[in-house]
Formats: sequence, C-alpha cells, structure tokens
Amino acid sequence: MINLRMLMVYTCLSLSYTATAQAPDAPLTLPECQSLALANYPLIKQRGLIALRAQHEREQANMGYLPQISLGGHATYQSDVTRIPLELPGVNMPMLDKDQYKLYGELTQILFDGGAIKHQKAAAEAEAAVEAHALEVELYKIRERVNQLFFGILLLDAQLKQNELLQQDLRLGLDKTNAAIANGTALRSSGDLLKAELLRAEQHRTEIRASRQANLMVLGRLINRPLNEHTVLEKPQAPSPPAGTHRPELDWYASQQNRIEANRRLLTAKYLPKLSFFLQAGAGRPALNLLSNAFDPYYYGGIRLAVPISGLYTLKKEKAVLEDKARSINVQRENFLFNNELKLTQENTESAKYARLLETDDEIITLRTSVKETALAQLENGVIHPADYLREVNAEDQAKLAKMLHELQWLITQYNIQHTTGN
Repeated sequence: MINLRMLMVYTCLSLSYTATAQAPDAPLTLPECQSLALANYPLIKQRGLIALRAQHEREQANMGYLPQISLGGHATYQSDVTRIPLELPGVNMPMLDKDQYKLYGELTQILFDGGAIKHQKAAAEAEAAVEAHALEVELYKIRERVNQLFFGILLLDAQLKQNELLQQDLRLGLDKTNAAIANGTALRSSGDLLKAELLRAEQHRTEIRASRQANLMVLGRLINRPLNEHTVLEKPQAPSPPAGTHRPELDWYASQQNRIEANRRLLTAKYLPKLSFFLQAGAGRPALNLLSNAFDPYYYGGIRLAVPISGLYTLKKEKAVLEDKARSINVQRENFLFNNELKLTQENTESAKYARLLETDDEIITLRTSVKETALAQLENGVIHPADYLREVNAEDQAKLAKMLHELQWLITQYNIQHTTGN
C-alpha cells in the first residue's frame, strides 16, 4: 500500500514537472523584441565610450585652471660679452666668460583666459552630443529590421492557419469523393485529383514552415534569444496616429548646429587677451647680475599679458568656414525632411488602399464560402466534378488569404508610418 502511494506521488510529480518543462513560453511582443535587439546590438557599447571620452576631455580642459609648471635651460657660447668701457688705475675690471649657462623652473597661473577653457569644455560636450545622436540614428534602424522580421513571421503564421483550413476542405471533399467511388458513382481519378491537391497543400505548408524557421533564426540572433518552431509572436495593436515628426536625425542635425556655435565661441575666446601670474626661479652664469661671472641662484615673478594679434588675420576666414558648415547642415536637414515627407505620403496612401480593400474582403469571403458549400453538396450528390469543387475551394482560400494579407499589410503600414515619423 505504501509503495502504491509512493508510486502515485512520484507519477504526479513527474507529470507536473513534464507539464512545466513543456509549457510554451509567453508570446513575444514587438516592443519586447525591439528592446532586446537594441540591448544586444554591438554598437550599443558606444554609448558608454562616448560618455567616458567626454568626461576625460572635460577633465583635461579643467587642468588649464591649475598652475602650469615647466622646466628649461640653455647653454650658449657667444662671440662677445658686455664690457665696461672704463679703465681706472689700480682697478681690475671683471671680464665675463663667453660661455653662459642657465637652468630654471617656471610656474604660471592663469588669471584671465577670455573664457577659453570654459568654451573648450562646452565644445567637447557639443562634440560628444553629436556622436551620441549619430549613434541613435544608427540604432534607430534596428527598429525597422525588427519590424520587418516580426511582421514577416506573422504573415507566415497567417498563411499556415489558412493552409490548415484549406487542407480540411480538401480532406472533406476527398471523403465525399471516396464515398462516391465506393458506391460506384465516381471515378477513381476524381479522388486522385483531390489527393494530388492535398499533397500540394502539404508541400506548400512545408515551404511556409521552412521560411518561418529561417526568419525566427534571424530574429533570435538579433534579440539574442533561442527561438524555435513553437515560438509564438503576439500580433500587435495598431499604434496611435502620429503627432509630428520626432526622428533622431533631427536631434542629430540640431546637435551639429550646437557644435558649430560652441566652436564659434571657442574661436572668439582663443584670440582674446590672456593675463597670467608667473614665477621663475633657477641658477645661471650670469644670473640676474649681468656683470657677475659666478654661477648664482635667482628668481623673479610678475604679471604677464599676451595679446594674440596675428591670429586676428585668420579669425574672419575661420568664422566663414563655420558659417559654410552651418548652411550645409541646414541643407541636409531640409533634404531629409523632404524625403521623409515623400515617404510618409506614400505610406499614408498605402494605408488608405488597404483600408478600402478590407471593407469588401468580408463580403467576398462570405460569397466564396457560400459557393464552396454549395459545390460540396453538389459534389456529394455527383452533380459536379471534383475539379469544379476544387476550383471553389481554391477561390475561397485565396479570398481568405487576401483578407489576412490586407490586414497585416495595413498594420505594417501603420508601424511604417510610426517609424517614419519617429513616434
């Protein structure tokens, strides 16, 4: 009795585990696939690298606020030296050596740089923003690739369902024909015709399943998740109507304009006067006393003013180059919006076309189904040939396929519109 109870418990646990292990995964949604594909795409790593590089450039620019220390020195030999043009009795005037040496260190602290460091950091941040938005433009293309694969698989799923319905109709007609053959009211060739069509439908089903598996493999590689023939995709709802255009390309063009403006401010600051404090200390022969021939230490400091006059010669041309780049970016933006508007017009036209086709699809299917059912009754009574019944079955199948195709194509155009507008 105990062994029987243990066996029952073990059997229940095994069945529970098997049911859990074989339970199908939750259907994959389109937003989930897009998120997984984006997270798995190798280029996503660039986000962190761009932010890290911008941080390093800001830190490097901030070093300009710290005291700058430099070391220097020189050794020279000159053809003549300073002499005192006096000759006094009993006085030996010192004579400097022609070889002279100096070794020193200098500390410089910027007091006023015209905002050069601040604008240098702003330019670095503007450059990072351009790279970040360019990356978003590339990553945005992943959405379109996922959409194509996702809806392609949904279309194949619809074809598989309709293929199953077609085979049911063919088997029903074959059963009626086999009964007629058994009763001697139909020829065996009539059954062969339906058998051949059933085999052809099986072949088509094999082709559809192979295409579906191929698309699933690509989608699985894209989202870094194993997918198989049991994977189910959830048909998405139609997206909300778009409100304006919010493509990442527009942010990319705007960031390029911001970069030009940052470079323009940096260029202006580059040619403003610079004021700094400096202190130099070292040893030399001669040192500060030019009449001393000894190797003496020295130091001196003060305020240094630098006005880059020569740079003003090229400032106007450099600004003109930036203006040319700004105009070029505006042209690129206008061109993008123009082409995007053309694409959106085409997609809206396609959407309206499929909406009109869907209005009559149900009526066509109802009429085709009525004709097929009448043909089935006529086939059973031997009034028509199986070829006539087969023609009506195929006509209904094509009508149902057309509706499925129109529904998915309408849905695809809605998501294409969403992608084109960036909503």
